[in-house]
Amino acid sequence: MSQVTMVGCDLHDRSMLIRFAVGQGEPQQASFSNDALGRRLLLEQLKEVAAKQQSERIVLVYEASGQGYGLSDFLHDHGIECYVLSPTHLPKTPKSAKQKTDVRDAQMLLEQVRGFVLAGNPLPVVWTPPQRLRDDRELVRARIDASDDTTRIKLQVLSMLKRYGIRKPSWYTTWTKRFVKWLRETAMTLDAMVAPVLESLIDRYELYHAEQNKLDRAIQKLSRADRYRTACDELRKLPGVGLLTAMTFLTEMGDLERFHNRREVAAYLGLCPASFESGEAHDRKGRITRQGPARVRKMLCQAAWVSLSRCEETSAAYHRIKGGKNNRTKKAIVAVMRRLAIQMWHRAVSCGTADELRGRGGPHERILPPAPWQAVA
Repeated sequence: MSQVTMVGCDLHDRSMLIRFAVGQGEPQQASFSNDALGRRLLLEQLKEVAAKQQSERIVLVYEASGQGYGLSDFLHDHGIECYVLSPTHLPKTPKSAKQKTDVRDAQMLLEQVRGFVLAGNPLPVVWTPPQRLRDDRELVRARIDASDDTTRIKLQVLSMLKRYGIRKPSWYTTWTKRFVKWLRETAMTLDAMVAPVLESLIDRYELYHAEQNKLDRAIQKLSRADRYRTACDELRKLPGVGLLTAMTFLTEMGDLERFHNRREVAAYLGLCPASFESGEAHDRKGRITRQGPARVRKMLCQAAWVSLSRCEETSAAYHRIKGGKNNRTKKAIVAVMRRLAIQMWHRAVSCGTADELRGRGGPHERILPPAPWQAVA
C-alpha cells in the first residue's frame, strides 16, 4: 500500500493552519493566508511533501463553516482528496471546549483523517452542493430573509400603534394599500418627534414589500428552468405547497436521490425524535433533533397549517394524532410536517435529478476509506 499524506486544516477568514503527517510519522505544522496566494502555496507544499515521501494520495479535511466550499473546490480541481466535515458530528469534550486553539483544532482534524485512512473509521462528511445549486440557494434564501424583514417591520408598526393607544380601523384584515395609506394619515396626527419614526417604518415596509415582489418574479423564472420545472410542478400539486415552499425544498435538499428512505429524509430535516436510550432505558425518546436546514422546517410548518384547511386526509391525520388534547398540538403538526416532507421527497425523486444538481458526498455520509488495492488514484 502506498504512503498517504494526511492533513487536518483549521480554516478561518484570513488564515489556514494545517497539521499534516505521512503514514504514522510525526505531525508537522504550517500556516497560510486564506486567499488565492495562500491556497496556491498550500497546494505546492502538499505536493512537495507528497513527492518527497512518495505519497500518491493526499487527503485533507476541514470543518464546514461560513467559508463555504471554495477551498474544497480548489483542492478537488487540483487532484487533492478533500472532505468537508460536519462540526456537530466531530468529537468534543468539556475540556476541549475550554482549551480551544487553532493548533488543537487542526490536530483533532488530523486525528480524524488518520483514523479514516489507517484504521478505517468513517468520516462525518457533509454533502457538497455544486456551484449551480449554491447560486440558486442564494436567490431563494434572499426571498425568505426579505419575508422575515417584512414581518419584523409589521410587528414594529403594530406595537407602536398599541403603545400610543391607536386602534386599527374596523375594516382592517391585512396589510393592503388602503391600510398603508391609513398609517401615513395616522402618522400626521402624532407628535413631531414620533411621526418620523412611524413614517420611517412605513417606508421600510414598502421597500421590503417591493423587494419581495422582485424576488418572487426571479424565483418564478428559476422554477421554469429545466432543472426544476417538472419537480416544482409536481410538488405544487400537494395541498398547501406553493411556489416558495417547493423551491425552498428543492434547493435546500439538493440531490434527493442521495436519500435512500423516508427515515433518512426525516433525520436530515431534524424531524425525528432524539434518543436517550442507555443502560436499562430501551424506549426513551425526546423532542425532535432540529438538525438540518431550518428554512425547510419553517416552510413545511407553514405549508402543513395550510394543508390542514385544504386536505381532508391531512386534517384527519392531524386530529387522530392530536387526540383532542391541546398539549399534543405541536406533536401533531410536526407529524404532519414530516408526512408532507416525505410526500414531497417521493414526488420529487420520481421526476429525477438534473446532473447540475449533483454534488459530492452525502448528508453526514459515513465515508469509508478505499481498500488497499484501491488506494492509488
